[in-house]
Amino acid sequence: MRKLVALPVLSADALSSVAYGPEALLAVLVLAGAPGLRYSVPVALAIVFLMLAVGVSYRQTIRAYPQGGGSYIVATDNLGRVPGLVAAAGLMTDYILTVAVSISSGTAAVTSALPGLAGDAVPIGVLVIALLLAGNLRGVRQAGALFAAPTYAFVIAIAALIGFGLYHAAGRDFSAVPAPPHHAVEGVGLLLVMRAFASGSTAMTGIEAISNAVPAFKPVAWRNARTTLSWMIGLLIALFAGTVAMVHLEGVVPEPGETVLSQLAHRSFGSGGMYVFTQAATALVLLLAANTAYNDFPRVLFLLARDHHAPRVFLRLGDRLAFSNGVILLSVAAAVVYVAFDGRTDSLIPLYAVGVFLAFTLSQSGMVVHWWRARSRHWRKSLCFNATGALLSAVVFVTAGITKFTEGAWLALVTVALFLLVTTRIRRHYDTVAEALRLHPQAIEVPSRTITPRSGSSLPAGRNRPPGGAEPPERTEPPGRAEPPSGAAREDREQEDRGQEQRQQEDRESEDSPESISHLSVVLIDALHQASMRALAYAASLQQPVLALHVSPGDEDAERFREAWLLWGDHLPLRIVISPYRATVTPLVGYIESLHHQRPDLTITVILPEIVVRHWRHRLLHSPLGGRLRRALRPLPKIVVTTVPFHI
Repeated sequence: MRKLVALPVLSADALSSVAYGPEALLAVLVLAGAPGLRYSVPVALAIVFLMLAVGVSYRQTIRAYPQGGGSYIVATDNLGRVPGLVAAAGLMTDYILTVAVSISSGTAAVTSALPGLAGDAVPIGVLVIALLLAGNLRGVRQAGALFAAPTYAFVIAIAALIGFGLYHAAGRDFSAVPAPPHHAVEGVGLLLVMRAFASGSTAMTGIEAISNAVPAFKPVAWRNARTTLSWMIGLLIALFAGTVAMVHLEGVVPEPGETVLSQLAHRSFGSGGMYVFTQAATALVLLLAANTAYNDFPRVLFLLARDHHAPRVFLRLGDRLAFSNGVILLSVAAAVVYVAFDGRTDSLIPLYAVGVFLAFTLSQSGMVVHWWRARSRHWRKSLCFNATGALLSAVVFVTAGITKFTEGAWLALVTVALFLLVTTRIRRHYDTVAEALRLHPQAIEVPSRTITPRSGSSLPAGRNRPPGGAEPPERTEPPGRAEPPSGAAREDREQEDRGQEQRQQEDRESEDSPESISHLSVVLIDALHQASMRALAYAASLQQPVLALHVSPGDEDAERFREAWLLWGDHLPLRIVISPYRATVTPLVGYIESLHHQRPDLTITVILPEIVVRHWRHRLLHSPLGGRLRRALRPLPKIVVTTVPFHI
């Protein structure tokens, strides 16, 4: 991406937090009445310093991790598995609440302009989540001017709001308008100020987005990413500080039926076109911020599943090349949280701060360890920057956990603890399965002889296989829309289909006796382990031609599997299909379908090794490939799908 596109797309989450961060700060201070509101500027200045410190520390992360360094990767690499999982828990909590908070704040922007919709805020929010779910399942991605426009519109709207406000304030010599009287329900104290600081610090969410997406930039990627991050931090500080200054000068306080930004826009622009533009830009950028979570949440789940801390179904891409299972999980979790808290931003903020700053703290602490170990050029300066970011993030995390514990922070902490428990148990189960499947030389079952297709049988593409030896891998292309066939091609296809139907009818008529049936067994092998050996031995015992079929996500993985296959002894013909998008069923079905069309006289038995676990909860951790493949192959005649169980 170019910097002009990357800036609005990757900064939407951070910049949109100006819509609720200052209001969250004021919502706490107003509890102490006018004396509490006097602390708004000092607390805002402390948050600005925190933004600057964390932003500079993430510049060091980009330099150290030019391939992309999210909190989970950095914490795992430098602090270990458990801190990495805790960072992932904070990240995933952050993404779920990003959706819930952004939509609740966006809905508040709409209902501030259209008060008649205030009673429908929850249904509107759920509908927006459903639309985001549908769009992301269809593969909608952030790209180009379409996704850059809302962020630039929001920046222009807030800059204009601040500019008009300062112009009006200059006419009265920048004297502050007295805030409307509010009955104090709390006294001003350190606890109140720290709560306000923790709430206002949620304006920093999304700062790490650029460090996650370094490879998406044009070369030199890490340099462009650092420049974009600097622009984002500068804009965030300017918009946040300017909004708080306008709140102070205009004497605005949070009101139940109207957001702080809406009040400021009314005072700067009245109720005309600029007011409508400001509210529309705010709602759109918050919608875009919610959509950024749909890119990052499934990615973290993918990394967890790759490291065996999450079910393997989260490795799989859908037909539209989106991590569909992660998208669905995020939507369900965000909708539950949104409805449970009645779509109220002020109720969601206490949960938000905990997850955000837990991830910040562990990421920056990991970077401190990284610089201490690497001792590369300028490592002392980088270590100091990251240590400052880690310390300040830890202060906010502890403050939010203590001061907002009864307001909902306890739920975020419990969620992190449960996440850690579940992910470690998932890893333990996968480790147990791996140990049970591990090959032992004395336990390997091999065919007593090489079994190849009979003379006259052929593999796809019309090539006869010699005994043993793996063929070059076949590639699958990403799903796309096929061009409509021409008239002549359509007639040829129809004629071919009629011939195919006639041959199938003749085959069905000739299958009256067992002797007339020709077999080919295709064994699906994901890896060489005890379960696949048992499936191969079962296929060999049928004394029919056997073909092993392996789906690999890339050339390197395919080469590693081929080497293992040759080491095993290369007893059977092997076919490797490359599926770079980690789809399994589609390339398998495509290969078997092509084999069926080339040899319609063959009865093809597809044999799958199946892991059978003892407890029902462990079944969720293993993909039901047999059922999916059986449903996909059911329309084809003369295809038999069978499984060979391996009990754990």
